[in-house]
Amino acid sequence: MLKQDTDEQHPLTTNQIIEKLRSVGIECDRKTLYQDIKTLNAYGYEIIQRRGQHNNSYYVVDRNFDVPELRILIDAVQAASFITQKKTAEFIDKISALGGSNRAEILKKNIVEFNTAKHTNENIYYSIDKIDEAILSERKIIFKYFDYDIHGNRVFRREGHRYVANPITMVFSNDNYYLVCYHDNHTTLTNYRIYRMMEVGMLESPINKDAHPKGIDLSNYRKQVFSMFGGESTTVTLETTSDLIDVIFDKFGEQTKITEIGNNKIQFTADIQISNMFFGWCCCFGKKMKIVAPNDLKNRLIYYLQILSTMYTTD
Repeated sequence: MLKQDTDEQHPLTTNQIIEKLRSVGIECDRKTLYQDIKTLNAYGYEIIQRRGQHNNSYYVVDRNFDVPELRILIDAVQAASFITQKKTAEFIDKISALGGSNRAEILKKNIVEFNTAKHTNENIYYSIDKIDEAILSERKIIFKYFDYDIHGNRVFRREGHRYVANPITMVFSNDNYYLVCYHDNHTTLTNYRIYRMMEVGMLESPINKDAHPKGIDLSNYRKQVFSMFGGESTTVTLETTSDLIDVIFDKFGEQTKITEIGNNKIQFTADIQISNMFFGWCCCFGKKMKIVAPNDLKNRLIYYLQILSTMYTTD
C-alpha cells in the first residue's frame, strides 16, 4: 500500500492506513500499526514518518525507479520503431505504474508523442523471446524472412523457405532490433531485422561452433556495422572543422582522439566499415569534412560523386 499509493507529496495518515486496511478485511489499531512501520523500517523499506499535531502520516521514498528514469524508459519505448503502436501503449502503462499510483498519472499526462513510424509485426516479442532462449541454450534457430513490395505487402525471401542460423546476440541500433548470427556455410556474420522475421523457432541441434567466424571482436563489430551499415573495415583519417567535435563524439565515442591542426581544423582517426552510406555521411557536411587517408578511399569517394553527377547531368 505504501509503495504504490504514497510519496513525499502524497503521504497517508494513520487513520487513512487503518481505514484502507479495514476496507480489505484487516483490522489494525494504532499501536500495531506503529510497530509494523518500525518492523518495515528495520528491514530496509525506508518509510518516512511525518509527525502531525493529531495524526502522523507516512510515505515511502525508496523506489526501484525515479521519475526521470521512468521518463527515459517511456521516451525510449516511444522512439523505438520496432515496438508496435499497441505494445507501445501497453509498455507505457506498465512503466508508469512503476512510479506508484500518483506518479503514474503525472508521467502519462506529460507524454509527448514521437513522430516515429511504428512497425506492425506483433510477433516480434515472441521472436525476441525465442531468440533469447536459443542464445542462452546455444541452439540453432529457424525462421522466415520477408521484405515489402511497393504496396506494403510482405514478400518472403527464398520463396518462403526457412533460414537456419546460429544466433550470437541481439543489437538495438537506429530504432531497430537486429539479430547477429552466422550460417554454417558462410564465413562472416549476418544481421537480420527481427521485426521482419516470422515463425521463429528453436531447433534441438546445438550451434555450430566450428562455423563461427574467427577473429571477430563483437564489440567492434557492433560499433562499426551498426554505425555505418556494412562494408570492409578500414582505418580512416578525417579532417573536419572544430564545430563538428560533438558530431564526432556522438558517432565514434568520447574516447576518439582528436588533434588540432590549426585554422579551426581538427583531425581524427577511426576504424570504419566503408560503404556508400559512409560516403553519404561524409558529404552531408559539405566542405566541413574531408577524407585525408588512405588515398584509395579518397579516389573511391571521387568516383562515387562522379557517378552521381553523371546520373543528374544526363537528365
